Amino acid sequence: MENYILEMKNIRKTFLGGKVVANDDVTLKILKGEKHAIVGENGAGKSTLMQILNGLYQPTSGEIFLNGNKVTIDGPGDAAKLGIGMVYQHFMLVPTLTVVENMILGVEPKKGLSLDLKSAREEVKRVSEKYGLAIDPDAYISDLSVGMQQRVEILKILFKGANLLIFDEPTAVLTPGEVKELYKIMDNLIAEGKTIIFITHKLQEVLDIGDNITVIRKGRDVGNISTKEATKEIIANMMVGRAVLFNVKTPVVTLGEELVKIENLVVKNDKGLNAVDNINFSIREGEVLGIAGVEGNGQTELIEAITGLRKVVSGNITVGEVSCINKTPKEITLSGVSHIPEDRHKRAAISQFDLENNLALGVHKEKYSSNGVLNFKKMRKDAIELIKKYDIRPAEPDLVFGRMSGGNQQKVIVARELEKEHKFIIASQPTRGVDIGAIESIHNMILDEKTRGNAILVVSAELSEVINLSDRIAVMFHGEIMDIIDKKDATEEKLGILMAGGRLNEK
Repeated sequence: MENYILEMKNIRKTFLGGKVVANDDVTLKILKGEKHAIVGENGAGKSTLMQILNGLYQPTSGEIFLNGNKVTIDGPGDAAKLGIGMVYQHFMLVPTLTVVENMILGVEPKKGLSLDLKSAREEVKRVSEKYGLAIDPDAYISDLSVGMQQRVEILKILFKGANLLIFDEPTAVLTPGEVKELYKIMDNLIAEGKTIIFITHKLQEVLDIGDNITVIRKGRDVGNISTKEATKEIIANMMVGRAVLFNVKTPVVTLGEELVKIENLVVKNDKGLNAVDNINFSIREGEVLGIAGVEGNGQTELIEAITGLRKVVSGNITVGEVSCINKTPKEITLSGVSHIPEDRHKRAAISQFDLENNLALGVHKEKYSSNGVLNFKKMRKDAIELIKKYDIRPAEPDLVFGRMSGGNQQKVIVARELEKEHKFIIASQPTRGVDIGAIESIHNMILDEKTRGNAILVVSAELSEVINLSDRIAVMFHGEIMDIIDKKDATEEKLGILMAGGRLNEK
C-alpha cells in the first residue's frame, strides 16, 4: 500500500457564483518524502488547488485526507496546525521588520509581560542552521536579496512546524546561483523527513528536482507521471494538449534606421551609487536588443531611467528625434514608448481593479474619455476583443486582476502595452512566472514587433530567452555593458563569462 501523506479527492472549486470553474474534480496524491511537481498552463487551477490545501479557499466540493485522516482546513491557521505551510510566489513579509520579528508575528513569545526576543532569536538560528538557510535573525527584510527573502519565507513555515511544504513558482525571481542554493535547501528538507509540493512552469526544473508530476489542464488533472519517464515534450503536450515549439522562428527583417540611442548614460540607485555607469547602445527599426545579466546589475535602473521612473544624472536617451531625459512617464509613453515592467504588481496594474479596467490603464483618457466622461461600452468591447486575441483566462472582464493566475496577469499587461500606439517596446522579464504555452505566445508577439519596424529592448534573467529573441545581446555587470555580441556568436558559455565580469578576449 502506498504511503500517502496527502490525498485530495475530487476537488471542485468555483467562483463568481459558479461562472468560473477553477478546479474540476481534481484528485492529487502525494507520497511522504517526495518532491512532487504540479504543472499546467496559467489559469489551469494549480495555485487555487494549493490555496485550498493551505486554507485560503474552501473547496466547493471534495475531500482532503492527511496521513489517512479526513481533515477540514478552514484557514491558514488550521493548515499550520496540521503541519502544512506555503511559500507564495509574492512573499508575505514586512520589509521594515527584522527576520526574527517577521518570524513571531501573530505568535509573539512572552517572558512574563515582556516580549521574549532572545529565545525567538535562538530558535531562528537553530532552525536556520539545521536546514542550511544561513539567515541572520537581526537583518532587516528590506536589506535582503530576493533569494534571502525566500529563505525567510521557508524559515517562517518551518518555525511553525511544517512537514508538508508548498512552493508556488519558487524560482521565478531567483538568479541561477540562488536557484542552485534553493535546490540544496530542498534536498536538506527532504533529508530531514519533509515532503515538498512545488508549482512551476519551468519544465527543466521539473525534470531536475521532481520525483513525480501531476499535470492540470483547464481545471482537471489530466495525468500523473514519474520524472524518470518524462521529457519536456511529453510534459508540454500534456499541459497544452498539443506539441509546443521550444525555439521560436525569428522573422527575417531588413533593419531600418537607428531609432533608439543611449549615450553616456549615468543613473544612481536608491543608495546614491552609480547603478548605470556611462553606458552606450542603440537599437534600429525592426531590431531586438537583448540585455543579459544577473539581476541587480543595473538593468532595473536602466529601464526606470528610459521610462521616466528614475532621474538621469547625465547622458542622453533619444527615441526617434525626441529626447526622453527626465521626462514624465506619461510624456515618454505619448512619445511612442510601451513598457512591460519587470514587476507587474508594482508598476503595471491595480490588483483590486477588474480585468477590463486594467486593460484600459494608461490609455483611458486618450482612448476612452470624452469631455471627462469615460465610454464604458467601448472599454468593455475592447476588453472582450483583447481577452480573445491574447487568450487571457478566464475570459471574464469583471474578474478582479489580483485573483488571476500570474501568467494571465502577465498576458493582460502584454496585451495592453502592445496595443498602444508605439514605435519602441521595452519588455522587462516578459515571461516571468508564465507557462510554456504562454511563453511561446508572448515570444511570437514580441518578434511580430520586428515586422512592424518597431525597436525592441528585451531584459531577461533567462539566457535562453535572450538568445532566442535577440538580434544582438548586451551583457550588464556592475552597471557597465561588458560587451555587445551578435546572436550568431552568442553561446551560454560566452554570456556567462561576461555576466561574471570577465572579458571574451581575456586568456
